[in-house]
Amino acid sequence: MNAFAERLKSARKMKGWSLQELADNIPVSISKQALHKYESGLMHPTGEVLIALSKALGLRPDYFLRKSIELGPIAFRKKARLGSKEIDSIKEKVKEFLERYLEVEQLLNIQVRFKNPIGNIQIADESEVDHAVLKLISKWNLGHDPIPNVIEMLEENGVRVIAIDAPESFDGLSTFVNDIPVVVISNQFTVERKRFTALHELGHLVLNMDAEIDQERICNLFAGAMLLPDNVLERHLGEKRNNIAIGELVSIKEEFGISVQAAMMRAQFKGIIDKSGVDRFWKTIASNKKEEGLGSFAGSEKSYRFEHLVFRLAAEEVVSMSKAAALAGMKLSDFREKLEAA
Repeated sequence: MNAFAERLKSARKMKGWSLQELADNIPVSISKQALHKYESGLMHPTGEVLIALSKALGLRPDYFLRKSIELGPIAFRKKARLGSKEIDSIKEKVKEFLERYLEVEQLLNIQVRFKNPIGNIQIADESEVDHAVLKLISKWNLGHDPIPNVIEMLEENGVRVIAIDAPESFDGLSTFVNDIPVVVISNQFTVERKRFTALHELGHLVLNMDAEIDQERICNLFAGAMLLPDNVLERHLGEKRNNIAIGELVSIKEEFGISVQAAMMRAQFKGIIDKSGVDRFWKTIASNKKEEGLGSFAGSEKSYRFEHLVFRLAAEEVVSMSKAAALAGMKLSDFREKLEAA
């Protein structure tokens, strides 16, 4: 299969379309059979057809010339109703964004080498999670205050974080591209869920977990400990409680950017609250799992690094304004307006 054929197939999967759906959406007459030949490398489109394909797929023609990347093994969190087409679409969206991101870094001669500070800690059971978290916090100089922006913190430490538009049934994924760790979350998440999910996926990337343990639970414990490290909860709630008011947990949510439910799970794990108190909490929260009306974290979860790098490319005239806009995934007029206003 030639490079164009691979790119066309990836672009179609990114849209979540079948060959027939692509044929139905092209502004010129192209059969499903002809498209199959393009994807098989048996035919190459004319310039007119290439432009038509680009319009139908919402991509610039130079997308089909860009070098492809391959994702490594993926830790994929999803609900059972997430179908194969949706999974393929998510993977292709991740690849397309990373291709642009890595090209921007290459043009600026930026080389980021990720080093896992806790890879030598073997996680055989959940009791070892807090030790790994404390070491990571120390190595990354995070302190024990609330993390203002988890996504930006991860990017500063060599992790690429991608927020994509995805179905509600998608939770998150993590993988490596070469030696670059990648975390993917959904744009639809609340700010608290974005923070927790990003750190859960980080757990998959940095924790050296025994194969037989429940890795999803371990990564949940890891995320909770990163947001509420060491004895933070004890300072807020005390060492032993029979009952914790929802209002106390809302206050923690607003300060530390962790959901009320995740904060309670952390309190249970730390042995602060007994089983009867936990049971009462889950009965209370059962009808409001989305925590509507229960406060929110005032911060935002967004990565600014990629945008800053693309602006730098344009400002230093490393590439044309049009090329910079394409790398940013924006229309030229929108990119120019944002650059001049930045």
